[in-house]
Amino acid sequence: MLAIIGGSGLTKLSNLDVSHREVARTPYGEPSGALTFGRICNAEVVFLARHGYGHAIPPHMVNYRANIWALKEYGATHIVSVASVGGIRDDLNPGDIVIPHQIIDYTWGRKSTYFDGNGTPVVHVDFTEPYDGELRRLLIQAAAEAGIAIKDGGVYGATQGPRLETAAEICRYEREGVDVVGMTGMPEAVLARELEIPYAAINLVANHAAGRGESTHGIRFERLEETLQEAMGRVRTVIERLVGCHTACCRD
Repeated sequence: MLAIIGGSGLTKLSNLDVSHREVARTPYGEPSGALTFGRICNAEVVFLARHGYGHAIPPHMVNYRANIWALKEYGATHIVSVASVGGIRDDLNPGDIVIPHQIIDYTWGRKSTYFDGNGTPVVHVDFTEPYDGELRRLLIQAAAEAGIAIKDGGVYGATQGPRLETAAEICRYEREGVDVVGMTGMPEAVLARELEIPYAAINLVANHAAGRGESTHGIRFERLEETLQEAMGRVRTVIERLVGCHTACCRD
């Protein structure tokens, strides 16, 4: 069963035929909200709003461990994360969709592993390729079949938040190879890896990063909602194509 984690701009899936909701409990506390189960193109899907259904949980306070654990416990076999980002790379503009292939983690203080606590053995997971290659391929193929342009590949820089970055920080991130910046990609990705759940991301460029393009002198927040709403329609189409045409990744 495919799990979809929605971020800013995707607090619900309008193309999800909802069957029921489950309030999950985990050894790591409560997830961001109830798990919403339903079908898209006759494939079973579970949806979770990362920031809560009222968008009240800031990025650094999300209980990532509870979220991923709950999805695993309730039958998720694959996870697609949807998140808005700021675009750094010159060819990335508001409204573009990126399927990232790498991560640099700038977060701190977040609970980032299941392998800690008294008596828990130390476990090192391989994180060379942070996103599942096959799930990425299927997302890219689904977009192509739906006629939706995407950017194949990008380095996601996970920042702490909830504030946005300074122009100087964006220059630093660019020097270090970052293409897009967001606040929720870690530790979500590594926790999925620890639980052996294939995980990939769809990044939606909501704005130019600080100091770039339209954001040269500041982020224009009044433009964000319009950009997100238009582009999220294309994201939903990609997800619909993914589960409708590539059910092997969703029904295992």
